[in-house]
Amino acid sequence: MRLRTLVLREIFERKSQLLTSFLAILLGITVIVSIKNITYYSEKAVAREMDSLGANVLVLPKSATLQDYYAADLQSQTMPEEYVTTLAMSDLAGLDNISPKLSVPIELQGKTFTLTGILPKSEFQAKAAWGGAGIFSRPIGCGASVGMMGSTDKKTLARKRVIETLEDNEVLVGADVASKLGLKDGGKLNVLGKTFSISAVLPQTGTVDDSRVFAHLHVVQDLSKRGPVINAIEVIGCCMEISKGLVEKINHLLPDAKVVTIAQITTTQQNVNRMMSNLSLMFLVIIIFVGGASIANYMYANVFERRREIGTLMALGANSGLVLRIFLLKALILGVAGGIGGYVLGTILAMVLGPKLAGVVVLPMPFLALLAVGISVALALAASYFPARRAARLDPCATFQEV
Repeated sequence: MRLRTLVLREIFERKSQLLTSFLAILLGITVIVSIKNITYYSEKAVAREMDSLGANVLVLPKSATLQDYYAADLQSQTMPEEYVTTLAMSDLAGLDNISPKLSVPIELQGKTFTLTGILPKSEFQAKAAWGGAGIFSRPIGCGASVGMMGSTDKKTLARKRVIETLEDNEVLVGADVASKLGLKDGGKLNVLGKTFSISAVLPQTGTVDDSRVFAHLHVVQDLSKRGPVINAIEVIGCCMEISKGLVEKINHLLPDAKVVTIAQITTTQQNVNRMMSNLSLMFLVIIIFVGGASIANYMYANVFERRREIGTLMALGANSGLVLRIFLLKALILGVAGGIGGYVLGTILAMVLGPKLAGVVVLPMPFLALLAVGISVALALAASYFPARRAARLDPCATFQEV
């Protein structure tokens, strides 16, 4: 009789016990796959939310403070613009967006505002040496891409800091500046003796940006006669890399500058992601204990109930290796079936519950199929090994003596 025939008969002889063990694996793998799936897309959603909050790492002059930055009081403190080049050409991972700025005080119609120079994305792309820096795309594992806005979407500057293009004669005007001076899109504005076209009026943000006028960085440097200097570099950094010491690496790269992180933003993402990972790990541990105990109990009971049949098989010439293979192959089939079924059900469950529980759209993740089958098979084989070895060591003579 072939090994396959023996295994199939062995599987279907005890259907109720087999079904119980199969359900234990199936439900456990379903939970693991659904949590992993939802966790992955939730982390991406959290990353997008973190991106929308703007910069989470700031490079400031050595004597500046975070309070100076938020009070827009950095006009007298500067650092060389070459710091931007140093960052862009470094091999530091996690520098997603780099946005240098220079702020100077200006007076418009008797009211004091801040003129802020920014460097558009096109300026970075024009420098071939920076082409491989990768500062405008998030590395794998850091969440969604931080999309750069085009020239028709400049109103989102206050959130993302980087725009596609900004001509030398264009400015972007904050909401408070526009309201107090009666400015509108397409209008004209004279700043420090130069006439600019208002490319866009930015929406209200409730921050110091509402009282700012944004122009090209090099134009602001020329008008203010400051030279090639800046007073802040805003960085949207990958929170995973920040937790691995990105701030310390930037400090080492720019020892004459001060590097600070907006802890609340990075800590929030790290804590949420850690909580999801821990939840997934907790369920994995539970299924290993519950599923493993169920399979082991089924296998031990199966060996005990069928010990005389096993003895008969061995008396007919089957060796210990054949008996061991019968039980392990049965466990392998059970594990593969449970893994595939758990992946399918877990994916469906994640796609249904993801939008309702986590508010994210969840899509199938093929690599989880390998994870599900791997965990299921490993669990089934590990839990079945000792019962199978016990069956393989049965003494045929002893089994025939039992009543």
